[in-house]
Formats: sequence, structure tokens, C-alpha cells
Amino acid sequence: MVKPIPRLKLQGFNNLTKALSFNIYDICYAVSDDQRQRYIEYIDEAYNADRLTDILTEVAHIIGANILNVARQDYDPQGASVTILISEEPIIDKKQAGKEVLSGAVREHEDAQDEARDASVVAHLDKSHITVHTYPETHPHNGIATFRADIDVATCGVISPLKALNYLIESLESDIVVMDYRVRGFTRDVKGKKHYIDHKINSIQDYLSRQIKKRYEMFDVNVYQENIFHTKMHVKDFDLDTYLFEEKAKNLSFKERMRIEQQLKREIEELFHGRNLVD
Repeated sequence: MVKPIPRLKLQGFNNLTKALSFNIYDICYAVSDDQRQRYIEYIDEAYNADRLTDILTEVAHIIGANILNVARQDYDPQGASVTILISEEPIIDKKQAGKEVLSGAVREHEDAQDEARDASVVAHLDKSHITVHTYPETHPHNGIATFRADIDVATCGVISPLKALNYLIESLESDIVVMDYRVRGFTRDVKGKKHYIDHKINSIQDYLSRQIKKRYEMFDVNVYQENIFHTKMHVKDFDLDTYLFEEKAKNLSFKERMRIEQQLKREIEELFHGRNLVD
């Protein structure tokens, strides 16, 4: 458990911006063209805009943020995006705001005072947001199918995106996870001293659960003097059945299993290292 630094006495609002960015990959092998098409359809349904909204709404609750607005979109032929604007402090009633935003209802303002209040919310929220974009795709020749989700959680103030780290990894089918965390800007204490970070961190791994650490191989690149932290990880165990879509390894010949396993492991290595391997 990471011990927090004692809370600073600040001049006004905490102006530190904390940004957590993910690339999450799910990889599989679909033997036939029909299976590859059904994989895309499965991913598109499993991670449509409504499901992604539910995931990001839970992220907001976990980090203690207040939801102010939700924008979501499903794309043709595939993919989806969701953006949620959040604030650290409740401007309006939290429960009521959540119900109205997520139901898509348009709030009717009773007087000019309500309108002014809502306008101030929009202006306040240009720094705090949660977004996700999905990219399902299949290789046209070799049967590899990949689902990528790009997630950003950016907060301004005391609330930390790191609190939602484990939930996000568990919520998506995560074979490979590439994460970046950065603290930007500064905030002043009551004596006028600038502070460029308000919590202890040596690695993003500090905030991962024990179960996740057991399941993944991890690698760090950190720039401590710049408050930049980078962690990439991939699942340790390789079980071919977990990567086959609508197929079982026992139904394939030994030669075919070896070929598919080699292709999958190559794909994992290339995505993990972010470069194409030379034959």
C-alpha cells in the first residue's frame, strides 16, 4: 500500500494536472474469414458505446469525480468512442446529475441563474476528462485479429486517475497494456512555495494489485525528474486455447498449432516493444 504524502495547505485550488494514458490490446486468432468477421462483430457488441460509458462512469466513481457531461458514438463499420467531462467538486447534485447525463435527458433551466451555473461548469471542465476509443481490426492474410482500446484519464486537483488503474485493466480483455502517467504544472502552498507533485510514486506498478502483478510480465521506463512514468506489460502464460476464436487447439494439427502459436507470439512481441521484428 502506497502511503500518501500529508495533505498540503494550498493557496486556493490544486492546479496539478495528472494524466494517465493506456493502450490495451486483446489478441486472438480466427481461422476462417467468417470467424474473423464474427470476431469483429463480437468485439463491436461487447465494447459498444453504451458498455464503454458504463466502464468510464465507474472510473469516475472510483476516483471520486463528478460527471458533468457524456458524449458517445458507435462507428460504421466498427469501433466506438466515449468522452466524459468530470470535475473534482460537485457543482450540482451528484446523483441527479448522473441520472440526467447518462439517460441523455436535456435539462430545462428554470431561470437565468441555473443557466449561468451550467455555463460555469462547462468552462471549468476543459482540464478534466475521461475518454476511450476502440480499434477492432483483423489481418487480411494471416488470421491475426486485434482489439485496441486507447484510454485517457486526465484530472486536475486532488483526485487521482491511478485509483482506477486495476479496474480498467480488469474491465477489458487485456493481453498487453502500455501505460503512461505524467504530472504536469504546479500548485502553491500557503507560503508561496511551488509543488510539482503531491504524491509519492516510484512506478505505475506501485498502484497495481497483487493479482495483476502475478499475471503480467512488466517493464518500466521512468523519468523521475520530469514526473513521467511509463510501464508496459503482457500476460506471462501462453495458452493457445485462450487466443483461438471459436476454435479449440485439439481440433488443429500439430503443425498448424505451431504455426499459429508462432504468429501470435510474434504479434505479442511486436505490440509489446512497439516495433516490427526483422525476420
